[in-house]
Amino acid sequence: MGERYNIHSQLEHLQSKYIGTGHADTTKFEWLTNQHRDSLASYMGHYDILNYFAIAENESKARVRFNLMERMLQPCGPPPEKLED
Repeated sequence: MGERYNIHSQLEHLQSKYIGTGHADTTKFEWLTNQHRDSLASYMGHYDILNYFAIAENESKARVRFNLMERMLQPCGPPPEKLED
């Protein structure tokens, strides 16, 4: 029983520390947005992938980086309307 509590408290700590790990109330849209932003940040952080994208799109690396940054604002489009009960 003590081990289960320890694992649960560690999970809660991770969820409070890192937004991408989600929590019980995370919606599908929020989870997908976090995944897309994480992927885009990874693309920008890896120099070789950025070079590959620049060559494939026939754009400069700065333009590709700028486009990736713009896509991070709303990677999955506008948020869905929330139903108020």
